[in-house]
Amino acid sequence: MGVPNSSPATDPRPSDFIFGKARGMVFPRVVLVGHGVLDDLASTCRSFDFPERGAVITGPRTALLAGNRAAEILEKDGFRVATVIAGEATQDEVDRVAAAVRDTGARFLVGAGGGSKIDITKVVSARLHIPFLSLPTSAAHDGISSPRASLHGTGSVTSQNAAVPVGVIADTELIVQAPFRLLASGCADVISNVTAVLDWKLAVRLRNEEYSSTAATLSEYAAQEVIDHAGSIKPNLEESIWIAIRPILVAGISMSVAGSSRPCSGSEHLFSHALDRVSAHPSLHGEQCGVGAIMMMYLHGGDWRRLKSALLTIGAPTTARELGVTREEVVRALVMAHSIRPDRYTILGDNGLSREAAERLAGVTGVVE
Repeated sequence: MGVPNSSPATDPRPSDFIFGKARGMVFPRVVLVGHGVLDDLASTCRSFDFPERGAVITGPRTALLAGNRAAEILEKDGFRVATVIAGEATQDEVDRVAAAVRDTGARFLVGAGGGSKIDITKVVSARLHIPFLSLPTSAAHDGISSPRASLHGTGSVTSQNAAVPVGVIADTELIVQAPFRLLASGCADVISNVTAVLDWKLAVRLRNEEYSSTAATLSEYAAQEVIDHAGSIKPNLEESIWIAIRPILVAGISMSVAGSSRPCSGSEHLFSHALDRVSAHPSLHGEQCGVGAIMMMYLHGGDWRRLKSALLTIGAPTTARELGVTREEVVRALVMAHSIRPDRYTILGDNGLSREAAERLAGVTGVVE
């Protein structure tokens, strides 16, 4: 018996079904990590075919450590470079720095400094549509290579999309000179990826949220690397920078893969942002995320003691007292954390924790006495 002919208009061939998903992923093209790699700044900029005119965005203190030297290296190689001194990472400061950069005619940027200076640079880069290179002088969080920037407002911190650096030059000789507390904070931030990924997987199960297994794997790998090598991360040891900086960079890249901060930001980050709002004297972002991760891992039913042990080994805070905040501030932050980003589903759910549940959670994990 013959097979009847099918009409092209009605035949349900695979070609009739259109796959419409699309996503752009932007990564640093060059990542240099190690002793003295700042000396490669000019050659790296040449490899990008950067125009002659650029600007170094740095801070008053980081200018003395790296910003001025970066400008000298570039000028010695024939670039014409302006230096723009930036303050705290606020929207007003971004506006001012963007105007200053525009006035210089710069066609590329170098962000030389800590997290706030690099955050300002990546926002200005996105606004002016010019490339930037990240030159960190500390490793306090995973923003060195990420497409996100944190800007401070009146009593709050907002996270927004920004440019990804075309290159990262992480000179361990420079970064080791920063206070060790900053490195410990960066490590705590990366360790907290563990609960961020658990929250993401929960949102996939309960809210059918889009998920990237690649991004999640990168994030978990970064956290595991820091946990596994916690005993080798010590003050005044350049090798510690070498050990920690790579997972910190990988964590930032995982966000580029995901197209959001999901792989590195969950309930522990909501707690940190809430603590920024309620505390008279908030601590470092990464430190707060580390403490938050201890409590959120408890809620997930995971091994919160393992996270706490890694933080203790590194020398990062694990209690409210070590953060410099009060018991009441921790409890208030836990109660309000779910409301910081209603669009981001986490273990805290839609309604958050009751005060009684928050007090118990902080107590049973030893965050408060």
